[in-house]
Amino acid sequence: MGKESVLKLGQRGPDARQEVPMRTPQRLYAEKRIVYHPELLTCPHCGELLVMWNYLAWDKTVQTLDRVLSIASRPGHCPKATCRGLRMRLLSAEAQRMALPGSTYGYDVLVRIGWLRQHQRATYSEIHTDLSSGLHISPSHVRYLYQQFYLPLLACHERQQRDRLAQVAKAQGGVLIALDGLAPQAGEPQLWCIRELLTGLTLRSGWLSQQDQPTFEAFLAPLKHLEWPILAVLSDKQTGLVPAVAAVLPNMRHQFCQAHYLRNLAEPLAEVDAAFKVALRQTVRQHLGVFLRQEPRTESGPAGLLTVTGLVPSPLEKPTAPASQNPTPRDTLTVPESEADEVVTQLFGHTRYLLTLKGRPPFRLAGIETYERLQGVARFSLELLAQRYEPRLAHLYQGLQSALSPFVAPYQELQQGAVWLRDMAYILEPVATLPMKGEQVAGQLRAYLDTVLRLPDVTPTLERFRLHLDRVSRSYWSGLFHCYDVPGLPRTNNELESHFRETRRRLLRITGQKGQTQRTLQRQGAWELFPRPLTEAKLLGALRQTPSADLAQERQRFATHRQRFRLQSRSRRQTQIQFDQLRQRWPALQATGTG
Repeated sequence: MGKESVLKLGQRGPDARQEVPMRTPQRLYAEKRIVYHPELLTCPHCGELLVMWNYLAWDKTVQTLDRVLSIASRPGHCPKATCRGLRMRLLSAEAQRMALPGSTYGYDVLVRIGWLRQHQRATYSEIHTDLSSGLHISPSHVRYLYQQFYLPLLACHERQQRDRLAQVAKAQGGVLIALDGLAPQAGEPQLWCIRELLTGLTLRSGWLSQQDQPTFEAFLAPLKHLEWPILAVLSDKQTGLVPAVAAVLPNMRHQFCQAHYLRNLAEPLAEVDAAFKVALRQTVRQHLGVFLRQEPRTESGPAGLLTVTGLVPSPLEKPTAPASQNPTPRDTLTVPESEADEVVTQLFGHTRYLLTLKGRPPFRLAGIETYERLQGVARFSLELLAQRYEPRLAHLYQGLQSALSPFVAPYQELQQGAVWLRDMAYILEPVATLPMKGEQVAGQLRAYLDTVLRLPDVTPTLERFRLHLDRVSRSYWSGLFHCYDVPGLPRTNNELESHFRETRRRLLRITGQKGQTQRTLQRQGAWELFPRPLTEAKLLGALRQTPSADLAQERQRFATHRQRFRLQSRSRRQTQIQFDQLRQRWPALQATGTG
């Protein structure tokens, strides 16, 4: 009998290198034994009938979603001694579509893990709970299968779409390229993606440690070797990217994203609007702060205590009517004093909400919107006062009038600048019933900018803004109008940016933490960006077609990238293990000249 260990099963020793008893592996009992034969009956080289070897290859137990199988493949070979395929061993393709080499889980298990993770946004724990009722699998192995097999399989599937890209390129006369990157976080490399616009296929996706011309040229260089002509390139106007595109793809139509162009146009106006909103909010609070901070009080409850729910909720003073039930005109004329006070309280609550509005340039400017909507509250208050006087309502109207009156002139300035922006966006917006060429759109935009520049008697703020409009337009001019001449070329890069945002939202919903989302993007984001087939069945059929050699190379790419983060773990035990590995490697290194 062996010596009994003082450690219990699963217990870790104080030293990570200390040997700990392992759990006994759980034995799987196959429900069915299947031996596959090659689908080919004759040698592909000489046409001779194949002969089966007297042994089994690929013999293993495979767990699928519904049962456990014992599968094997009996190889075949050509019996002809002079055939060059004499030493070739032919296996069953159907058997290899059951599971990956080196894995005892079927393709359907891998696809279910990926589908739950990406489509239903499930965590690894939730996926394990879903699978553990019918499979023997651990939570850590769910993560391993997703990262080490499913994501590389998606990349391999994307490369299998080359024929589809060729068909579209042949029909359209070439391909359209869009590229963009996610903003880098905390000094980490920036994630960039190149997509083909007509098909949505990802041509290249990866990280750039620098955003300069040589780096962009290296990222774009493989596009020179595509067998189809590139009709146009769509991107933002990043520094270094424009000369890189010109160097790698000379004489290429390079369309600049018009959404970025309009946002750059609106930058100084948005800054003035933000300052305008801050000053307006402070002035309104000076005049109405006491009333805005007041909340309705219950008749019997203590001050400051609002509605409370739970096992012991707040008592209801009186039943309330459904929100959709409107009072009759007669009820309105005889409104009680408490109901009038409730109406005024709601107006104060709405005013407090308007002071928190956020802007989204170029067209949604929070300062302008806040001013206009506060004016609407003042007009509505005056309308109510004309029917029935109420002291708090009069304070609201007088306070808003006093707060808004000093901002009439700044508002008019901002409104005029916003009108210029909307007019320029209208000129760039194509009309389906009246298609125009790039030269025509450029002529209209140039004529409008000249008209704005010649306007007399403008304020200093508007003078600076119109000069900014002209300067930014000139810097973008060479790449603004290709979209009107190239069929299928969008005006904006919003589709690729939306793909980035959707990926981040999905990961944030899964992880629940912004920090964890950023780490996931840094460590596997390029693989997370690959699209997937629309249904789980199509996904399963597509991934089963992946060649083993292609998958092995893709897994190596994934491992190479993950190697960068070996010493970036929060686990002290894992870090200590990695330190021990480095410590063991150090003496084996060749000595330098100084030691």
